[in-house]
Amino acid sequence: MINVRTMDDFDFKNKTVILRVDFNSPLDPKTKEITDDSRIKAHVPTIKELIDKGAKVVIITHQGRLGDPDFSTTQPHAKILSNILKKNVQYVDDIFGDKAQTAIKNLQPGEVLLLENVRMWPEETAKKSPAEFAKSSLVRNLAPLADVYIDDGFAVAHRGNGSIVGFPEVMPAIAGRIIERELTALIRVKEAKEKPCIYILGGAKAEDAASISEYVLTNNKADYVLTGGVIGQLFLYATGVNIGDLNIRYLEERSFTQHIPKIKELCDKFPDRIWMPEDVGISIEGKRKNITRKNLPTSYPILDIGPKTTKKYADLIKRGKIIVVSGPMGVYEQNEFLAGTRGVLEAIAKSAAFSVAGGGNTIEVIDKLGLSNRISYISTGGGALMEFLTGKTLPGIEALINAAKRAQT
Repeated sequence: MINVRTMDDFDFKNKTVILRVDFNSPLDPKTKEITDDSRIKAHVPTIKELIDKGAKVVIITHQGRLGDPDFSTTQPHAKILSNILKKNVQYVDDIFGDKAQTAIKNLQPGEVLLLENVRMWPEETAKKSPAEFAKSSLVRNLAPLADVYIDDGFAVAHRGNGSIVGFPEVMPAIAGRIIERELTALIRVKEAKEKPCIYILGGAKAEDAASISEYVLTNNKADYVLTGGVIGQLFLYATGVNIGDLNIRYLEERSFTQHIPKIKELCDKFPDRIWMPEDVGISIEGKRKNITRKNLPTSYPILDIGPKTTKKYADLIKRGKIIVVSGPMGVYEQNEFLAGTRGVLEAIAKSAAFSVAGGGNTIEVIDKLGLSNRISYISTGGGALMEFLTGKTLPGIEALINAAKRAQT
């Protein structure tokens, strides 16, 4: 484990806890109702443990970004959490003003209070240092009312927001159970002592795929990088494969082609360690047809890896000792083009490897296929997961490390 304090290091009886979680959930654009409560459920073990230990729990979270369709109050989150916990979760439409402070002061042991969406405070996402955030209205008003700060939001640990890095500057700060589990699992992957270590990169996050591939291959963290989805098409195109005007235009319109020089350089440097699709599934009037790389270019959209590629990837996965998967192999929302993603994920589920999956789409399709219990660790983080595995500093984790150092002096 990284040197952070955990919930085992604190007596919560009759103590007031500020708990930063990530309840940020998908919303119905019309009704603003939460359509998937999995992020709320993920934090329930931490919250239940605090309740059982007699803490007064004050929850801070965000929902969406100002101006986006999913930006809303956290009142629906309080209702859902109440149903899950089978006890009333109080909600206050205030973050750190008089209403919030009064509600916190009136909390009794075992009670839970959810504050308003912290991003309704414009300063939350300002570009400030932890020391500057420690002097903010949020921290100055709430920190004196609490005994300890717990960060349980790994999915937002890569953001240096006020509610994440400000409190650890001025009060005891510890990791919640989610962050503790994440760090334990991801350090094992990051060290990559067990070989072969395989990274499987799908979906459409081109910049992430290029930077991740460069880091894990150059630093010998990964023995192989397998590509699929739009990433697979981009890697093919970067190495001179004509994937067809329609598919090239898709890459260009999204500015993915700016990453081609870096990807080509990587493919030239690691030709045997970067694997690309040997066949693909194309859509002809909604019907699937598999074609080999030799049959490219195509005038139809490429929506999946093909069966030969799926089998080749699955055969390598059988030998894997550590596997990281981020992103689907195709347009999994359409059953015609789920085959590649299904084949890869089922191979991971059957393997004896220590497997880690992350990213919203990845988790969604794993759940859709009923494989959640057969992946070793499903990370709550997408961006945070990959930033951690590529050696970047996560402000949320750094804040906990620094708080632990201060506690030792």
